[in-house]
Amino acid sequence: MSEGGSGHDSAVGSVPHRSVLLEESMHWLDVRPEGVYLDATCGAGGHTEAIAKRLTTGRVIALDRDEQALRIAGERLAPYGDKVRLVHAPFSDAERIFEDFKLDRVDGALADLGVSSMQLDNPERGFSFAGNEPLDMRMDPTRGEAAWRVLQTWPEAEIARVLFEYGEERFSRRIAKRIVEQRRGAEPFTGQSLRQLIVEALPAKARHQKIDPATRSFQGLRIAINRELEELETFLDTLVTRCRPGGRIVVISFHSLEDRIVKRRFRDWSKPEYGPSEGPPAPATRPVLVRVLTRKPVTPSDGEIEANPRARSAKLRAAEVLGSAE
Repeated sequence: MSEGGSGHDSAVGSVPHRSVLLEESMHWLDVRPEGVYLDATCGAGGHTEAIAKRLTTGRVIALDRDEQALRIAGERLAPYGDKVRLVHAPFSDAERIFEDFKLDRVDGALADLGVSSMQLDNPERGFSFAGNEPLDMRMDPTRGEAAWRVLQTWPEAEIARVLFEYGEERFSRRIAKRIVEQRRGAEPFTGQSLRQLIVEALPAKARHQKIDPATRSFQGLRIAINRELEELETFLDTLVTRCRPGGRIVVISFHSLEDRIVKRRFRDWSKPEYGPSEGPPAPATRPVLVRVLTRKPVTPSDGEIEANPRARSAKLRAAEVLGSAE
């Protein structure tokens, strides 16, 4: 689910939502009217609707692990009838979805990563700094442990590692130490209390930044809670085997770690793979799997960023599948 939008506003179920890089993603996905597509992160349904509008006899299967988002998307997408199928599932379950729908291949797939405005702006979901509810951060509240429970039990070293590796927070050890000191009480962390703790743990000069000083820590914790990087790797590895030749894989990321995974996967798949270098030259053990379509990531226009500041960090990469990894 996305963190921002393309300037295409919608208010579905009283929840405003803007789909990031909407026209750009449709350009690179290159929807065929009779094709079958996978929208791995339905959210409020903006990208799903854009795909459905381009279909005649085709269909789009839209996944999301947030049931609330799927309910909202369902209202928006109802006019498209059987062209759209909504499924409550993380995109790492794509292989199971193919089996459930008895699909061999799709003609393309889109993944818009990150957290939606619906989640960020709803304090009850436990993502925001402003929330006074126990900090949850799960995109699917029916799976895994809430963030406040994790912070009560994880070793200090593990908290520091997550904040440093996933949040790229250079003061992760100071913050982790303060979390462990504060958790001796029985009260669960809320968005407000965790943010205040983080700010107090930082050196005075690090408290004044362009972004909120707690942003990196919250981001790192959210990525770990939802296993976002592992989910992305699993999804990509499935799609390179499940897209028809000529099919497109389009990914919009909002974090350098996500973008790095996509960039490396596309780069590696765009080159043949060989066996051991010893001995005489041998044929490739794996052929070229994709053609990278975006030499550099596609980013939002100034106008889109002005309309939706959360779109600022979005990067789109696209690749065309040439063959199968199987």
